[in-house]
Amino acid sequence: MKSSVPMLRRIQVMEGPLTIYTAAEQKDVLLSLFPLAHEVALDLSNVDELDSAGLQLLILIKRESLKEGTQLLLSNPSATVSEALRLSGLDDYFTNACFTQSVGA
Repeated sequence: MKSSVPMLRRIQVMEGPLTIYTAAEQKDVLLSLFPLAHEVALDLSNVDELDSAGLQLLILIKRESLKEGTQLLLSNPSATVSEALRLSGLDDYFTNACFTQSVGA
């Protein structure tokens, strides 16, 4: 049974590739985080591959967070994620969505 009690924060650890081969299966998981959370944190420290499908999924997730009035935090981005966001010009787009780095990371 699903809980209808709002949570303050939901954390999702992303691991492995976020590519055309995995984006579809990740989409439903990520979209399910929003309805009952005030804040969603995606830990991206273990994402080792990110392609255009993965970037599209992150854009979709940010749009969903705005629609739901939920704060999106992209935390601990791996070097792969940081580089993909920089090369695509999306680093500023996601910086405004609380792009965070853990202390000591």
